[in-house]
Amino acid sequence: MSLTESRLTRSAADTGSGVGESTRTVAPVTRGRTLVRIVVWTTAASRAVGAGIAAAADWASRTVRPAGMLVALAATVGLALGVWFGWVEWMVAGAISVLLLLMAVPFLFGARSYDVDLTLAHERIVAGQGVTGEIVVRNHGNRTALPGRIDIPVGAGLVELGVPLLRSGHRIAQALDIPALPRGIVGVGPATTVRSDPLGLLRREHAFEDVHDLYVHPRTTTVPSTSAGLIRDLEGSPTRRLVDADMSFHAIREYAPGDSQRQIHWKSTAKTGQLMVRQYEESRRSRMAVILAIAEAEYADGDEFELAVSCAASVAVRAVQDARDLDVVVGSEVPRVVRGRLRAVQHIPAVSPRVLLDGFSGIDRLENTMPVEDVCRLASEANDRLSIAVVVTGSRVSLTRLRQAALGFPTDTAILAVICDERAHPRMQTLAGLSVMTVGTLDDLSGLLLRGAST
Repeated sequence: MSLTESRLTRSAADTGSGVGESTRTVAPVTRGRTLVRIVVWTTAASRAVGAGIAAAADWASRTVRPAGMLVALAATVGLALGVWFGWVEWMVAGAISVLLLLMAVPFLFGARSYDVDLTLAHERIVAGQGVTGEIVVRNHGNRTALPGRIDIPVGAGLVELGVPLLRSGHRIAQALDIPALPRGIVGVGPATTVRSDPLGLLRREHAFEDVHDLYVHPRTTTVPSTSAGLIRDLEGSPTRRLVDADMSFHAIREYAPGDSQRQIHWKSTAKTGQLMVRQYEESRRSRMAVILAIAEAEYADGDEFELAVSCAASVAVRAVQDARDLDVVVGSEVPRVVRGRLRAVQHIPAVSPRVLLDGFSGIDRLENTMPVEDVCRLASEANDRLSIAVVVTGSRVSLTRLRQAALGFPTDTAILAVICDERAHPRMQTLAGLSVMTVGTLDDLSGLLLRGAST
């Protein structure tokens, strides 16, 4: 027992047991609190140092270019060896390297002094076309901004624009010319100001938030109206199903229990002396489905797939313009781990031609998706009142598979299969209730539809 604890024990014996117990715990609690404070301070300091090192490393990786890394290494090695061994040449090389780095630093100033406004002439174009735009750069800082560069990402590409010396408050407008683009949804932006020294040692970037989605629609052709042509021919005669209430009058029959009294024909009832009711033909509004195969194994190459997308889009746009009820169905991504056990399709909105073409812009071939036969079966299950189905696929889908796809639809549904094969001659054939059309170019689609209607 230490001297301090002995004194505390004697004091406790004189003043009472309660006071002795509270006094004895003062020293251990104080030491414990001090130790906790040291541990907390050490942890906070280590975290702050780690965060600072991570921030510095991130800044260095974004600012120092590979050439700058070599110059910094030359400065470190040159000065260290020159001072340690007294080599004047190494000291001079290290000093020159340090001087180059210091001279490159002023070129980084002013990266955030720009205000950039990016506008496009059109937000929707057709595949194979370019688009123009304008980019306005204004110096909103209080100092003159040195010349710099602005990078504008366009999809996987990059457009570079040079910015001259700008005084405070001044602005410039430059034309933006984007070359021809393939079908897809292309992101334009964000515009990024780039500051770099002439030697490319250091670089500083600042990205703005202005991003534009450019919809590149597939190429389409004018096809015959779905109310006159092969598609109208495929629709066949109207339904002859008789119902008790509809628009098209058919005949008058005797009253049967359960018939609505509103359908009683009183003139015929007065003539025959028996209750007679009206009978109608069922009016069925024709509904059309366009099924596009998107599996990679069903196409020979990417150009063949683009032809199929253009054919499907042309037929679908014509149906929307004719105010038909339309379903546009394509396969959906199926994870490899559940392939064969999961069935999924996606529907492209067909509210208007623009919305429809926007949906076709975002379609890509998929490696893991259902074959066209399963897509047709799900499209039929989603709507059992289809009158016409147009199936668009590639050259690697055999006629046997197309007949299997046709079996997924009801017997009263007219089916047109469009095979896209750039190496084949355009032709039309009929196979047991299935009309098969082979097109080599987009222009063949309109001619074959007209020819099929005439024959």
